[in-house]
Amino acid sequence: MDNIEAKKLLIKYRTGECTPEEVMLIESWYLNDKEEEVVITLAELDQTKDKIWAALPVHQSVKTKKLWLGIPHTYVRMVAAAIIVLSVSIGLYLNKQKINNGDVVAAANHHIVPGGKKATLTLADGKSIILGDAQNGKLADQEGGSVFKTANGELVYNAENDRGEKIVQNLLTIPRGGYYTLTLADGTKVWLNAASSLKYPTDFVGNERVVELVGEGYFEVAKRKNQPFKVVTNQQVVEVLGTHFNVNAYDDENVTSTTLLEGSVKVAGRVLKPGQQASLKNGHISINEVDTEEAVAWVNNNFNFNNEDLGSIMRKISRWYDVEVVCPNDLEQLEFIGKVSRTKNIKDVINIIEETNAVHLKIEGRRITVMH
Repeated sequence: MDNIEAKKLLIKYRTGECTPEEVMLIESWYLNDKEEEVVITLAELDQTKDKIWAALPVHQSVKTKKLWLGIPHTYVRMVAAAIIVLSVSIGLYLNKQKINNGDVVAAANHHIVPGGKKATLTLADGKSIILGDAQNGKLADQEGGSVFKTANGELVYNAENDRGEKIVQNLLTIPRGGYYTLTLADGTKVWLNAASSLKYPTDFVGNERVVELVGEGYFEVAKRKNQPFKVVTNQQVVEVLGTHFNVNAYDDENVTSTTLLEGSVKVAGRVLKPGQQASLKNGHISINEVDTEEAVAWVNNNFNFNNEDLGSIMRKISRWYDVEVVCPNDLEQLEFIGKVSRTKNIKDVINIIEETNAVHLKIEGRRITVMH
């Protein structure tokens, strides 16, 4: 969709003249996260945004105000998609104007960049390898197998045919502002999110496969019928035979959640079916049907918020961009719906949140303060 076509479609929407096909095109344009910038004057953008926002259902209760940023039911999805497209355009326009006017504060924040492939591998003998600095190829020979860094920056373990019974444990640590992918000796593939770590053996011996997770990880477990796979966190143990699932077990979150995409897992004695999420809070577990795409959005390098409170959103932003966040308790309860690429500059993400007119986010160095 080029700039001229996009402008015409948005103007047609403003006047209520869009066909159903054109409405779907606007929605698809946003949901597919295209990077084109719509060149419209600031006055036109403001007028269009205000008209769409006026038509949008905003629900309020005593404790919570839901702010539609992107993806509720069909009607709201369409208008919210248009709002976010417009909001990004407004944010980009304003940022250009500020820089052109010599806005020193905006220019000073360019060093806050999205996360990337960063990790430290700690071997069983205590040796640490910063993977970003390590060359591709074999990193170490250990009891039970060898570890390699691939050309695309992933960690892969190869088990030896003549394996022993000694268990050798390695630790992969992901800093704030990082992520990494590794393939364990059994073929299980693991994605680790920012501020996470995984402790695991160089090879799996015995009658079970056990790894220890801190933070968030997405697992595609290789099937071994007689050797179940277990993910141990501070709050729970997830048991599987072969399946795809996500575990969110950050220490600064109130809930430990396990989301099943494929196969079956057992959490606290409860068996999940695909599309279900087990939430463990204060020792109590609940199971609900969820949108699995939301739970694993980070694996596809997206933020995907579905009635998610601002406190949780800002913690994700804090971990991914490695920034400090200060958010008052009363504002943490505001709920948002939306989808934003994690590859975007932090100012683009902030602009989208601010365009709801519910909060203002101030950047000072590497600190973000949320204000009324």
